[in-house]
Amino acid sequence: MGYDVRTAYRAARRSLGVVPQELVFDPFFTVRETLEIQSGYFGMRDNRAWIDEVMHNLDLASKADVNMRALSGGMKRRVLVAQALVHKPPVIVLDEPTAGVDVELRQALWEFIRRLNRDGHTIVLTTHYLEEAEALCERIAMLKLGRVVALDSTPNLLKRVHHLFLRLRLGGRLPEELRPLEHGSTPDAHVLRLKSYDDVEQALSSIRRAGCHIEEMELAQPNLEDAFVDVMRRS
Repeated sequence: MGYDVRTAYRAARRSLGVVPQELVFDPFFTVRETLEIQSGYFGMRDNRAWIDEVMHNLDLASKADVNMRALSGGMKRRVLVAQALVHKPPVIVLDEPTAGVDVELRQALWEFIRRLNRDGHTIVLTTHYLEEAEALCERIAMLKLGRVVALDSTPNLLKRVHHLFLRLRLGGRLPEELRPLEHGSTPDAHVLRLKSYDDVEQALSSIRRAGCHIEEMELAQPNLEDAFVDVMRRS
């Protein structure tokens, strides 16, 4: 944000909100007291209205007067997010904010993150959940051994994977000529990795010639996980 972290350290810190991966909290205070104290660290006075809004959006209002020790892991995670937002920072760093949380909380956090982004906040999200990165992020960096090996928009990263997946459940054995195309098959289905749509017809022709009966078929585009595996393999 243009601030020198040494000479303008107060302004630099006010520009940044951080949600750590570990559940770090003070066990002596309620949720509201925790957020009021956090506001004080940044010189924020009369911040009650914003604290109420943050607690409402994170579904913490009913826990406002509950001691931090009495909260579940998911609720503590919500308080950490609230702490990062009490001083309204323009940049928010989320270090695996949905690690170990239930599906309902994950969906709620996703929606709140989208709202913050729409309101003009820059979100830096670290995650091992690739579907989370694909759903939330406009630009994605992939790291290997501490080095950035890919940095691009989600659509461009997906374009790097030049293949399709054909999932088949057959009445009969997969023809030998298609065995080299098999990719991660399951006991009840064969998954073929194809280079283009033209290969789909060739695969189906081979299956017909072998006298196999197709019980179920699904054609899938590559997802971010496929792109990640491809990038890691190449690098």
